[in-house]
Amino acid sequence: MTNKLTTSENRASRESIGSEKGIRMVLLGPPGAGKGTQAKNLAETLGIAVVASGDLFREHQQNNTELGQLAKSYMERGVLVPNEVTIRMILERLSNQDCANGFLLDGFPRNLEQAKALADSLSESDRDVNRVLFINISEEELTRRLGGRLVCRNCQTPYHTDFSPPKNKMQCDRCGGELYQRADDSPEAVRKRIMVYNEETAPLVDFYRRAGKLHEVNGEASIEEVSRSLIDAAR
Repeated sequence: MTNKLTTSENRASRESIGSEKGIRMVLLGPPGAGKGTQAKNLAETLGIAVVASGDLFREHQQNNTELGQLAKSYMERGVLVPNEVTIRMILERLSNQDCANGFLLDGFPRNLEQAKALADSLSESDRDVNRVLFINISEEELTRRLGGRLVCRNCQTPYHTDFSPPKNKMQCDRCGGELYQRADDSPEAVRKRIMVYNEETAPLVDFYRRAGKLHEVNGEASIEEVSRSLIDAAR
């Protein structure tokens, strides 16, 4: 199974969509919905930049920028990075030349305050978000996906108890190392991640639906089917 569309499908999609200027999208979905994979595939098909908030945080901290130091100061105290810091990072990134003809936001906005601040900032330059794609998936399926993830202690090869199990129980096929479940994939952590999503991020679905920008796709279909649905919704 592949997680990318064929070359001919990508070319056809570019012909119908890629020439459009100013595609400014947000990709929404709960943890475990496959947003990272789908964001890369979709952006490649459309020929636009992916702006992932997680990557931005790591980049700023690795480069020891002012914003990176500011974010680190909050993280070291065990508190959430304030919305205004995250928003500054995002807006700075969107000012780069590769975002001039469009962008896809992955992992941002995470709450209504961030969504409204983004809209206010982008409206000043007439570049507000014009499409929001929502990968919808049930809590039961999320729990199965997140709770079944395993990783090798030695080589970090990922596995899944249902989708890609090892040949031998709890042993890596590649190096023979021990497989384990990361702390953030434990049943308690998974429940907490879903709870936080429902409280903070899920309200964005109604926010963008009321604005007439939301396009919903079935996240429980195959990777290829989800990819095609997202491309259709982006048109």
